[in-house]
Amino acid sequence: MRTRRTFSREFKISVLKESEVKLPAEVCREHDIHPVLLTKWKNELQQNPKGAFAGHGKISKFEAQIAERDRLIGQLYAENAFLKKVMQRSLERRAEERIGRRGTK
Repeated sequence: MRTRRTFSREFKISVLKESEVKLPAEVCREHDIHPVLLTKWKNELQQNPKGAFAGHGKISKFEAQIAERDRLIGQLYAENAFLKKVMQRSLERRAEERIGRRGTK
């Protein structure tokens, strides 16, 4: 049987912000959460923005470090994917320019 995981308020908010930029399914895969849970978090935040995700008050220092690292990994993953796309487009443009130069000679 799987143990129940707990997520910090900051983690939930960062995941919700990511889901505004990326596809929700992609965000769920990256953070290993179920799409229904993401929808539940969205509804909770919409119903009570200031009081959402109040929790039990404290999370352990270890859990906070893990949540921060998970957030950073997700951010770096998104940046890496973006840079790969930019690099690919740049290479395609260079190739098109080379072909264009050869055709004008």
